[in-house]
Amino acid sequence: MPENKNHVQLQRSLGLYSALSLVIGTIIGSGIFFKQSSILANAHTTTMAIAAWVIGGIITLTSGLTIAEIGSLFPHTGGLYVYIEKIYGKFWGFLAGWVQIIVYGPALIASLGAYLAILIGAFFHFPRTWTPAIAIISILLISLFNLLSNRFGAALQIFTTLCKMVPIFLIIICGILFGDEHALGQVVSNGQASIGNFGVAVLATLFAYDGWILIANLGGEIKNPQKILPLAIILGTSFVLIVYVLLTVGIFKAMPANQITKLGENAAPYFAIKMFGSIGGKILNLGIIISIIGTINGKIMTFPRIMFAMARANELPFSKQLAWLHPRMFSPVVSVLTMFSFASILILFFNPDRLSEICIFSIYCFYLIAFFGLFKLRKQRKDLVRPFKVPLYPLTPIIAILGAIFVMLSEIFSDLNGVLVSFIFILIGVPVYYWKVKK
Repeated sequence: MPENKNHVQLQRSLGLYSALSLVIGTIIGSGIFFKQSSILANAHTTTMAIAAWVIGGIITLTSGLTIAEIGSLFPHTGGLYVYIEKIYGKFWGFLAGWVQIIVYGPALIASLGAYLAILIGAFFHFPRTWTPAIAIISILLISLFNLLSNRFGAALQIFTTLCKMVPIFLIIICGILFGDEHALGQVVSNGQASIGNFGVAVLATLFAYDGWILIANLGGEIKNPQKILPLAIILGTSFVLIVYVLLTVGIFKAMPANQITKLGENAAPYFAIKMFGSIGGKILNLGIIISIIGTINGKIMTFPRIMFAMARANELPFSKQLAWLHPRMFSPVVSVLTMFSFASILILFFNPDRLSEICIFSIYCFYLIAFFGLFKLRKQRKDLVRPFKVPLYPLTPIIAILGAIFVMLSEIFSDLNGVLVSFIFILIGVPVYYWKVKK
């Protein structure tokens, strides 16, 4: 692997708890708090809304199980980029990495940073004009923290993951134990139920579940990755599925369905104030702020590793610099700072939320071919020792494939212009590949 070209190597120092916190922490952001009303409005009933969260969780879990087998075979830094390169060759692997490091990763970090800045500004009553500066400073501080050994980033991830579970568990416990509404069977009075609307609800949950694969980018830094990587993906996604469903039930028990849809994104804060008084809203906002800090930290830990792995393979401009590791901290300093720079540019000059939405299609393209890749590996590489095998094969990867196709078709029908822009980002990588890799 390219990692062996330099005497300074990434350190395999991340254990199961660090890996688990990364899976859980990069999935659970703000979506679970603010998407309840839109999912309920599209699902039309509380029963179908809960079903949407369950179906989205099952699709995510089958996707994680499928990638877990591939990841156990190739436990290297770079995750999806490495898997697709191993299965389909350098060209497709390069494009999978290109999309993530040039647009998708920076856009996700930037959009999270912007949203974090809005919450911090509201919490401390800062002027709205300060939002871009707060976003960039927040991302910079988290990036600088990740220039230290990966142990520090992992410690921050564990801390923020534990903190973000406090408001979530409070909502679950108080809603289920003290709520007087029916979690099942409530009907939203405005709107009509339809299969198409239910599909939109499931799609929204899949976006809330996204991020589970990022732990794979740290494959070269996990102890005993053949065992820990699959375990972290499976346990982490299963835990998030249970938490999301229970939190949804808690909110539905505490508030009437029509009130939830009417309040929109303010449903969760209203719940906190209703249960705990004015201090409840502050606690929830603080919990969400910590939650987003943890999510940003997980993404800054993982996305630069793709850039680093590609640079180690000499596939990027300025590969020598991007592949540099700090000799004592063993962190990819230049890659981390480059990812920060890209995210900052997006905050200042573009709409990062829109860019991250646009790139969903391209990412799911590569998810899809990775899922198909499991069948290819099973057929063509029977010689490989498989530390982990997907249970219920071939049903599990088939469900993952159907889920990816569902997301892609939904994007085509709902945002064709965004899909075309996704293809443009992919196509830009083609001349870069032939200039740099094939030179």
